[in-house]
Amino acid sequence: MANHWLLLAIAIALEVCGTLLLKQSHGFARWQLGVTAIGFYVLCFWVFATALRSIPVGVAYAIWAGAGIVMIAAIGHAVFDEKLGLTQLFFMSLVVIGIVGLRLATPQ
Repeated sequence: MANHWLLLAIAIALEVCGTLLLKQSHGFARWQLGVTAIGFYVLCFWVFATALRSIPVGVAYAIWAGAGIVMIAAIGHAVFDEKLGLTQLFFMSLVVIGIVGLRLATPQ
């Protein structure tokens, strides 16, 4: 039986890759990157749907969305020199705490 938590992590990674490719497509001016981003999103939703077989949808979606937000913000800061203030970092840490709490409180 597949590890549905691992599938959720893969879905998050695919979503983050798709979002980064959208950024790099410059509003589909570089259409090949935009089309590739759509491919990553399709794979993301397929893997996410598989994870939903065993993980409650509310928990899975909260973890998926929260982790994606934090990862994109961190990558935006590191790669694209986007600024993050202390208040933003504080609230992102609350998202991370929520993600960890949801994972720990949800049965395998």
